[in-house]
Amino acid sequence: MATAHTGVPTLELRDVAKSFGAVVALESGSIRAEAGSIHALVGENGAGKSTLVKIVAGVHRRDSGELLLDGESVDFGSTAESKARGIAVIYQEPTLFPDLSVTENIFMGRQPTGAGRRIDRSAMYAETEGLFERLGVHIDPRRLARGLSIADQQIIEIAKAISLDARVLIMDEPTAALSGVEVDRLFAVARSLRDEGRALIFISHRFDEVFELCDTITVLRDGSYIDTLKTADTNVDEIVALMVGREVGDLFPKTPAPVGQAVLQVEGLSSRGVFHDVSFEVRAGEIVGLAGLVGAGRSEIARAVFGVDGYDSGTVSLAGRVVPGGNPRAAIKAGMAFVPEDRRKQGLVTEASVAHNVAGVIRSGLSKAGLLTQKAESQAAGPWAGRLEVKTSALDMNAATMSGGNQQKVVIAKWLATNPKLLIIDEPTRGIDVGTKAEVHRLLSELANDGMAILMISSELPEVLGMADRVLVVCEGRITADIPRAEATPENVMRAATDTLEAQR
Repeated sequence: MATAHTGVPTLELRDVAKSFGAVVALESGSIRAEAGSIHALVGENGAGKSTLVKIVAGVHRRDSGELLLDGESVDFGSTAESKARGIAVIYQEPTLFPDLSVTENIFMGRQPTGAGRRIDRSAMYAETEGLFERLGVHIDPRRLARGLSIADQQIIEIAKAISLDARVLIMDEPTAALSGVEVDRLFAVARSLRDEGRALIFISHRFDEVFELCDTITVLRDGSYIDTLKTADTNVDEIVALMVGREVGDLFPKTPAPVGQAVLQVEGLSSRGVFHDVSFEVRAGEIVGLAGLVGAGRSEIARAVFGVDGYDSGTVSLAGRVVPGGNPRAAIKAGMAFVPEDRRKQGLVTEASVAHNVAGVIRSGLSKAGLLTQKAESQAAGPWAGRLEVKTSALDMNAATMSGGNQQKVVIAKWLATNPKLLIIDEPTRGIDVGTKAEVHRLLSELANDGMAILMISSELPEVLGMADRVLVVCEGRITADIPRAEATPENVMRAATDTLEAQR
């Protein structure tokens, strides 16, 4: 069972530092996680949160500072050591074995055995059912992990942690890919773990969730500890100011841009069972927001327009010329760029350098006599990295080591390097901090002012309303409204987003 309240924090870090070569990832990280509490850890991307978590998890060893568990100094040399001492990290995207059952994933490497040292599956299933009952969730212990939702995968990781009697659970951006109902379920589980006397650390960029769930908030900035505040004694504005070291004036720095001729024209686009009879246009200098509920078909429409997915009927034209369907190369040649929703899996080569990633789409034009040098990649990537405020000293860094916000900047830079006429950007600020969000929004506004046409898909309604000149609302694969900026209100958008649903009731 979890440790009882003793007055000593279950986990404490004091002025912990970690560098990777000349790059200081964490200068003085500090946090106290107490039994029976949920403690938020917030900060901009690059503030040091991930490095701090990896030190606690045994992925990295600290260079200096103190790491205390129940008041005892510890130094984890591996993730196995950290887990053995009761530390569990629940990541945004768990990595389960898809072809094993839920129960087998929970008990991997420590299956109970019976007579003849045979695995006692009945005991495993019974214990798994007991774990899920404690958590108040219903998942079939015998089903394969393949096909499980992200939310269910996270619950399985939590069940595994409880089965190992983890006393400290760190949840790293656990809600980024969850629906509202799934978030509610996760929060109910988190509160039950807190009430059992466990210490939880919750990392999120979503302030509404932080203030709903957490008891205290610790702020990191530029690798250093800034402050710890009781949630009841602070507010979002104060936390944001501590995070960025300045007042964030306008999160949506949208400026009016002259609107020109239609750049993208979509007519009668249909894909059986996905979307139907979709028609719209995006003009030069215009940001068009694609809004709607999760599963409405927004991303699928964008992927079809760019040629990642095929479609059954309709046409896509760019600057008056029809673009062949199902052919991303043709779309790029025509002048389209596409920043996908999942930057790590679809937008980056995470094991390659920043320069290699930024130069990725234009690489064929950089080679000489069939040879491509790192110098050529860096020279091509430098200006775009500079414009997006990715440090040029980071051009040789592995993209996997960068913060989420900087990774997003790298993906955007890669596509802007193609000098596109149309930029399609799906969830431009998902999982990045408030300061970087403002930077991305400012960049989109500048690009529109330069005459670029922009199609922006976002699940964050304030982002759509704050940045779009027009809002196209998608409901069950159909565009149900085209709302100009002056008339785009939360009520109008949500009414259109549930239009077909309401008609069926």
